[in-house]
Amino acid sequence: MHASLSPLRIVVMGVSGCGKSTLANALAQRLGLGMRDGDDLHLPESIAKMRVGIALNDADRWPWLDRVGDYLAQAIGTGRVVACSALKRSYRNRLRARAGKPIFVFLNGDAKLIAQRMAMRKGHYMQADLLASQFAALEIPQHDEADAITVDIDQPVQAILEAVLAHLATHTAKHSSAGVQLAVH
Repeated sequence: MHASLSPLRIVVMGVSGCGKSTLANALAQRLGLGMRDGDDLHLPESIAKMRVGIALNDADRWPWLDRVGDYLAQAIGTGRVVACSALKRSYRNRLRARAGKPIFVFLNGDAKLIAQRMAMRKGHYMQADLLASQFAALEIPQHDEADAITVDIDQPVQAILEAVLAHLATHTAKHSSAGVQLAVH
């Protein structure tokens, strides 16, 4: 990974349980980037709400999105990856305004598959019964969001990683105005 003008900033996004953290870690490792899980940037009050099954509202999310955007904006060297739901276009716009030109990797999956994955998770504060609220809030990135890549999650993590890397290579070549050059280790 070589940065020509600015560090690469990647937001791995989607509903809870879609594999954001797993893929973000794999991408960061493969590309030699720093990584942070957006869940770690939630305020304790927000985590407490989710632990008891209360969905966050926009007022809860705005300061969190600002912290996520600041993490990306402070990228030095080759760049950073963050796992962040970024469910609504307005949330992605907030991240764009705060972080410059991030690339969004949307992990698209069936609600039944994701519910099965969430049922197998241990120790995560996000309650499985909040999944419906996540899907209700989800605004899938549209074609006019040129900085978004969509990948289906109904395959092994390694296959998802390879698909994302191929998309990133094509994306960064098409959008060279983003000022980054992708070279996978």
